[in-house]
Amino acid sequence: MDGAHSAALQLQQLPPTSSADPVSEASFSYKENLIGALLAIFGHLVVSIALNLQKYCHIRLAGSKDPRAYFKTKTWWLGLFLMLLGELGVFASYAFAPLSLIVPLSAVSVIASSIIGIIFIKEKWKPKDFLRRYILSFVGCCLAIVGTYLLVTFAPNSHEKMTGENITRHLVSWPFLLYMLVGIVLFCSLLYFYKERNANNVVVILLLVALLGSMTVVTVKAVAGMLILSVQGNLQLDYPIFYVMFVCMVATAIYQAAFLGQASQMYDSSLIASVGYILSTTVAITAGAIFYLDFLGEDVLHVCMFALGCLIAFLGVFLITRNRKKAIPFEPYISMDAMPDWYLYNRQPQFKRHSNSKTSRHSWERL
Repeated sequence: MDGAHSAALQLQQLPPTSSADPVSEASFSYKENLIGALLAIFGHLVVSIALNLQKYCHIRLAGSKDPRAYFKTKTWWLGLFLMLLGELGVFASYAFAPLSLIVPLSAVSVIASSIIGIIFIKEKWKPKDFLRRYILSFVGCCLAIVGTYLLVTFAPNSHEKMTGENITRHLVSWPFLLYMLVGIVLFCSLLYFYKERNANNVVVILLLVALLGSMTVVTVKAVAGMLILSVQGNLQLDYPIFYVMFVCMVATAIYQAAFLGQASQMYDSSLIASVGYILSTTVAITAGAIFYLDFLGEDVLHVCMFALGCLIAFLGVFLITRNRKKAIPFEPYISMDAMPDWYLYNRQPQFKRHSNSKTSRHSWERL
């Protein structure tokens, strides 16, 4: 009995190694979340500085008699280098933190651009627009910062090694296949109305961008995670799924940039920034939650606080972009319709006049 009692005492005095493992895993996952968030914030901040540097280069060349092209200046090349550095930081952040945490942090670039535009480029506002522009932009920056803090604090804590087996398993899971089916049907429907029915609404175009962007971020996380594992010694480049994801990443990014270019030709950049951020973030978080199961096992409080952080960040970005100066399109001083008929008849012999009885106006045709 004494031997059995002493053995029981020894078992009770053993350290609780099994209960310590979840704590160490949780601390490690929070550390990875912090590394990914810092990389994303650093990347977006550097990209904002790079874009404003290039904008400053164009403004300085336009206001001077310097005959050099913009790509021959050191400032423009410095901006390009910083842009590549920032994009590399954002790309690496996907390998450490969940997709649902990294995507909303693009609000940092909007905050940084609004501050840099005032301080560095010295964008001037009229005194009568002080309240509408300056105060509301300041409130928008504060809201975006609060939303970003809530996003980082209550972000999902799911971490999974981006191995070829895990990515393939997620790719053929029925929730993601159902999401892909719905996404393809929605994308084709929007594309039909946009191309055939001339539905040029900004929501239609940016929803096409958001659907493509959701696939871009899903593939970016897979490619970045497999590259990080390969650098750490666990080679993943011999899996065919890596190259499938890489091709999908490049293709969706190219088409996404094409639709963004078309939207920028029809709508103001501030409207594209606010609506695009809201739609792209919402669709990307949904894709990450389905493909990578980001919110699996999270309690209701964390999910609600994360959603609240997204809503606050959305409102902040909307206030910031709403108060940007809108570009005034160039219009000629004198149009052909405003010119008198005698001027076109006497000074422009290469034109002849045609009368239009319905509109009581004249049209001119080159001989």
